[in-house]
Amino acid sequence: MSLKQQLQSDLKEALRAKDERRKSVIRMILAEITNAEIAGGGDLEEADMAALLQKDARRRQETIAELQQAGRTDLLEKEEAELRVLETYLPKMLTQEEITAAAQQVIEQVGASGMKDLGAVMRELMPKMKGRADGRLVNQVVRELLAN
Repeated sequence: MSLKQQLQSDLKEALRAKDERRKSVIRMILAEITNAEIAGGGDLEEADMAALLQKDARRRQETIAELQQAGRTDLLEKEEAELRVLETYLPKMLTQEEITAAAQQVIEQVGASGMKDLGAVMRELMPKMKGRADGRLVNQVVRELLAN
């Protein structure tokens, strides 16, 4: 079952259970997927849908941090609950060790020898990591490997 089908099935379940929070989060995700499909002119691949979910999760995490700084516990609880629902649909993320192993392999493939080759390594590595790892973490790992 694809992610989109899973979301549609879970939406029906949330409607039956009258779970308003889950229903609104799933509808928001489905709307984002539909908008991306319209903009792209076709169905999204699983990796693209996962990337959309990760982007939304990252946005919510940033909002949570801002709300904590502002002391807005009323809105904080709502955002955290919505993030928990969203996280149930995120794919399993790669560990730093797995990212390091993949980065080392790409560095060897490309023949990178220093920071000047960062762009070539990232160009080759990021399509493999799409939807499975945070881009900032991948960049950090590659920088550390190239610096040594």
